[in-house]
Amino acid sequence: MEVVRTPDERFAGLPGFPFRPQYVDVPSGDGGTLRVHYLDEGPRDADPVLLIHGEPSWCYLYRKMIPILVEGGHRAVVPDLVGFGRSDKPTRREDYTYQRHVDWMRALIEGLGLRNITLVGQDWGGLIGLRLAAEREDRFVRIVAANTFLPTGDQAPGEAFLRWQRFSQETPEFQVGQIVRGGCVTELSPEVVAAYDAPFPDDSYKAGARQFPMLVPTSPDDPAAEPNRKAWEVLRRWQKPFLTAFSDSDPITRRADRVFQAMVPGTKGQLHTTIEGAGHFLQEDKGEELARVIVDFIAHTAKNAS
Repeated sequence: MEVVRTPDERFAGLPGFPFRPQYVDVPSGDGGTLRVHYLDEGPRDADPVLLIHGEPSWCYLYRKMIPILVEGGHRAVVPDLVGFGRSDKPTRREDYTYQRHVDWMRALIEGLGLRNITLVGQDWGGLIGLRLAAEREDRFVRIVAANTFLPTGDQAPGEAFLRWQRFSQETPEFQVGQIVRGGCVTELSPEVVAAYDAPFPDDSYKAGARQFPMLVPTSPDDPAAEPNRKAWEVLRRWQKPFLTAFSDSDPITRRADRVFQAMVPGTKGQLHTTIEGAGHFLQEDKGEELARVIVDFIAHTAKNAS
């Protein structure tokens, strides 16, 4: 497995991002190791809030939320998926599979000894995180699903996703910052757009970002279809608190929150929210509001459990 690592100077002086990088090595899946970057803010003895980003962003997406979570007394653990941010980036698209992404994040969780986890997953952060929660129920105490889903390929994907999938494969230049900008309702400054571009000096760093849209199960015989069906079996009996916090302006995941609410027992009685004035990347558009929703959710469910 050939790997590139984004030079540190690419991350110097990013706006609103004062956090210190942390690293853990995980098995690569071919006998080697990969260096995975994560942020770890707040008291180490507090239960972790694991915030997982999606395509094609990185942990910079959560910069507005981390201070609010820390002020609430929580430990915010925010990894960069392999192929993104400061994490190592295999250069061959074939090195990226759905299963490997799950395995890489499982190795991070186990390597850091995370337990009593509150999962926050958006986009691929949910596709990966929900699999982890279903497969390692003992490590998770609650879930926040934000603009995400867990597809099995048994239903046709929406036209909005298919348009995105085609674009991701056909566009000559995969402009990460502009893609994030296009998934927001608010206008991003040139400096913030550049921050999303920072992990990707050139196309050799973008294999993971290019491959992600092709890893979403869109047919029943997809390699990830059966593992996701097994995860749904767990989620259909999931009694722990499960909150949906979707935005009002995301064509990709619209109405997926209703599916979770109908199928996951742990959603019953929760104060589900629709965050107004936010697009697909609701952390960018309304990150402070989403963070307050999470703090309130943890406090409410912790009180009820005591």
